[in-house]
Amino acid sequence: MQIDVFTIFPALIENFAKESVLGRAEKRGLLHINCHDLRDGASGNHLSVDDSPFGGGAGMVLKPEPIFKVVERVNPSRPLFLLSPTGSVFNQAKAVEFSKLKGFSLICGRYEGVDQRVKDHLIDGEISVGDFILSGGEVAALLIIESVTRLIPGVMGNNESSEEESFSDGLLEYPQYTRPWDFRELTPPDILRSGDHEKIKQWRKAMSLKLTIEKRPDLIEARGGLTAEEKKLVERSKK
Repeated sequence: MQIDVFTIFPALIENFAKESVLGRAEKRGLLHINCHDLRDGASGNHLSVDDSPFGGGAGMVLKPEPIFKVVERVNPSRPLFLLSPTGSVFNQAKAVEFSKLKGFSLICGRYEGVDQRVKDHLIDGEISVGDFILSGGEVAALLIIESVTRLIPGVMGNNESSEEESFSDGLLEYPQYTRPWDFRELTPPDILRSGDHEKIKQWRKAMSLKLTIEKRPDLIEARGGLTAEEKKLVERSKK
């Protein structure tokens, strides 16, 4: 997969991309991240990429010229998205959707945003990572890139790992335990060392359902509620 990132701080992306999941994916040839400095498209003595907004107001706005020039020169992988608070919210379903693409590209906003002409005439869509404010789109870009990359076949050491995590089936992940078994007289549920894989699977599903009902009922609603079998599973787990 090829991902192109357009930013005024390419080092933020490049340094993070060398580590952990992204770094391993690049070494295996499963991922190629190309960072492009928007300042390369700037003109004038000061190579400025931003200016004050027409009509007045606080802050600065990224100018259209540098963005258009760099994007058109690179001709990046499409679709091309602008990271923006006005975009559709990124979630696990979108991560799965993106992971099936051959590539995509991201423009990192900064300051008060970007000139509207970029939105109207250059990009394919806008993406938000939530209802909160960031200084720029770089952190959001890394969030998206990592969540997508770990779904690419061959990236994770265990394919089941990404399939069983929170949100993969619209539910929060079940509780996890590891050694030692007895820690300060606190022990995991006995079923986890029973050796009965089917019962363990059922217990984990029940715990996922209970956690999601308790902490994120909106996810249950988004799934259309519980199935009859899931309701039985939750009830049995209470006994």
